[in-house]
Amino acid sequence: MNITFSLEQIHEVAQQILEQNPNKVILFHGEMGVGKTTLIKALAKKLGVFEVTSSPTFSLVNEYQTSSNQEVYHFDFYRLNHETEALDMGADEYLYSGNWCFIEWAEKIPNLVPDAHSVISIQLLADGKRLLELR
Repeated sequence: MNITFSLEQIHEVAQQILEQNPNKVILFHGEMGVGKTTLIKALAKKLGVFEVTSSPTFSLVNEYQTSSNQEVYHFDFYRLNHETEALDMGADEYLYSGNWCFIEWAEKIPNLVPDAHSVISIQLLADGKRLLELR
Protein backbone atom coordinates (compact mmCIF):
# COMPACT_ATOMS: atom_id res chain seq x y z
CA MET A 1 0.00 0.00 0.00
CA ASN A 2 1.29 3.46 -0.93
CA ILE A 3 -0.28 6.70 0.29
CA THR A 4 0.69 10.33 -0.27
CA PHE A 5 -0.68 12.54 2.50
CA SER A 6 -0.30 15.76 4.46
CA LEU A 7 0.06 15.76 8.23
CA GLU A 8 -3.50 17.09 8.48
CA GLN A 9 -4.64 13.72 7.09
CA ILE A 10 -2.67 11.61 9.58
CA HIS A 11 -5.73 10.19 11.38
CA GLU A 12 -7.30 9.04 8.11
CA VAL A 13 -3.99 7.45 7.11
CA ALA A 14 -3.81 5.64 10.48
CA GLN A 15 -7.29 4.23 9.85
CA GLN A 16 -6.29 3.09 6.34
CA ILE A 17 -3.22 1.33 7.76
CA LEU A 18 -5.25 -0.55 10.36
CA GLU A 19 -7.78 -1.57 7.70
CA GLN A 20 -4.91 -3.38 5.90
CA ASN A 21 -4.60 -5.73 8.92
CA PRO A 22 -0.83 -5.36 9.30
CA ASN A 23 1.17 -7.57 11.62
CA LYS A 24 1.05 -6.29 15.18
CA VAL A 25 4.79 -5.64 15.15
CA ILE A 26 5.36 -2.67 12.85
CA LEU A 27 8.76 -1.19 12.04
CA PHE A 28 8.82 2.50 11.12
CA HIS A 29 11.54 3.75 8.79
CA GLY A 30 12.23 7.33 7.79
CA GLU A 31 14.50 10.26 8.42
CA MET A 32 14.40 12.12 11.72
CA GLY A 33 11.44 14.52 11.72
CA VAL A 34 9.50 12.83 8.91
CA GLY A 35 6.51 12.06 11.17
CA LYS A 36 7.05 8.53 12.49
CA THR A 37 6.10 9.43 16.06
CA THR A 38 3.16 11.52 14.88
CA LEU A 39 1.84 8.56 12.89
CA ILE A 40 2.34 6.21 15.85
CA LYS A 41 0.34 8.60 18.04
CA ALA A 42 -2.48 8.55 15.47
CA LEU A 43 -2.40 4.75 15.28
CA ALA A 44 -2.55 4.48 19.07
CA LYS A 45 -5.54 6.81 19.13
CA LYS A 46 -7.33 4.77 16.44
CA LEU A 47 -6.68 1.64 18.52
CA GLY A 48 -8.39 3.26 21.51
CA VAL A 49 -5.53 4.75 23.53
CA PHE A 50 -6.95 7.85 25.20
CA GLU A 51 -3.99 8.86 27.35
CA VAL A 52 -1.38 11.30 26.08
CA THR A 53 1.25 9.55 23.96
CA SER A 54 4.81 10.70 23.49
CA SER A 55 8.13 9.55 22.11
CA PRO A 56 9.99 7.08 24.35
CA THR A 57 13.39 8.41 23.28
CA PHE A 58 14.89 8.23 26.77
CA SER A 59 12.87 5.36 28.26
CA LEU A 60 13.11 3.16 25.10
CA VAL A 61 9.48 2.03 25.46
CA ASN A 62 6.19 3.61 26.40
CA GLU A 63 3.32 1.34 27.35
CA TYR A 64 -0.31 2.23 26.71
CA GLN A 65 -3.63 0.52 27.25
CA THR A 66 -6.57 0.77 24.87
CA SER A 67 -10.20 1.20 25.84
CA SER A 68 -10.60 -2.55 25.16
CA ASN A 69 -7.71 -3.44 27.52
CA GLN A 70 -5.17 -4.22 24.81
CA GLU A 71 -1.55 -3.27 25.33
CA VAL A 72 0.24 -1.00 22.85
CA TYR A 73 4.02 -0.59 23.02
CA HIS A 74 5.93 2.23 21.35
CA PHE A 75 9.69 1.74 21.07
CA ASP A 76 12.34 4.25 20.07
CA PHE A 77 15.75 2.60 19.80
CA TYR A 78 17.56 5.66 18.41
CA ARG A 79 19.80 6.01 21.48
CA LEU A 80 20.82 2.34 21.67
CA ASN A 81 24.53 1.69 21.38
CA HIS A 82 24.18 -2.08 21.13
CA GLU A 83 21.38 -4.59 20.65
CA THR A 84 22.10 -6.14 24.05
CA GLU A 85 20.71 -2.99 25.67
CA ALA A 86 17.31 -3.86 24.20
CA LEU A 87 17.62 -7.42 25.51
CA ASP A 88 18.54 -6.10 28.95
CA MET A 89 15.31 -4.10 29.11
CA GLY A 90 13.25 -7.12 28.01
CA ALA A 91 12.42 -6.01 24.48
CA ASP A 92 12.12 -9.60 23.27
CA GLU A 93 9.29 -10.23 25.75
CA TYR A 94 7.38 -7.22 24.42
CA LEU A 95 8.01 -8.11 20.77
CA TYR A 96 6.71 -11.67 21.15
CA SER A 97 3.79 -10.77 23.44
CA GLY A 98 1.17 -10.68 20.69
CA ASN A 99 0.44 -7.03 21.48
CA TRP A 100 0.85 -4.04 19.19
CA CYS A 101 4.52 -3.01 18.99
CA PHE A 102 5.41 0.14 17.07
CA ILE A 103 9.18 0.37 16.62
CA GLU A 104 11.25 3.36 15.56
CA TRP A 105 14.89 2.75 14.64
CA ALA A 106 14.45 -1.03 14.45
CA GLU A 107 17.69 -1.24 12.47
CA LYS A 108 19.39 -1.03 15.89
CA ILE A 109 17.87 -4.41 16.89
CA PRO A 110 18.00 -6.51 13.68
CA ASN A 111 18.30 -9.87 15.45
CA LEU A 112 15.36 -9.25 17.78
CA VAL A 113 12.66 -8.37 15.24
CA PRO A 114 10.09 -11.17 14.85
CA ASP A 115 9.76 -12.70 11.39
CA ALA A 116 6.07 -11.74 11.35
CA HIS A 117 6.25 -7.97 11.11
CA SER A 118 5.12 -5.16 8.84
CA VAL A 119 7.17 -2.19 7.70
CA ILE A 120 6.07 1.40 7.22
CA SER A 121 8.48 3.66 5.35
CA ILE A 122 7.85 7.39 5.25
CA GLN A 123 9.56 9.90 2.96
CA LEU A 124 9.21 13.68 3.00
CA LEU A 125 8.33 15.01 -0.44
CA ALA A 126 9.37 18.37 -1.89
CA ASP A 127 5.85 19.79 -1.44
CA GLY A 128 5.85 18.95 2.30
CA LYS A 129 3.60 15.92 1.92
CA ARG A 130 4.65 12.45 2.97
CA LEU A 131 4.89 9.28 0.94
CA LEU A 132 4.07 6.22 3.02
CA GLU A 133 4.66 2.63 1.98
CA LEU A 134 3.22 -0.25 4.03
CA ARG A 135 4.64 -3.68 3.36
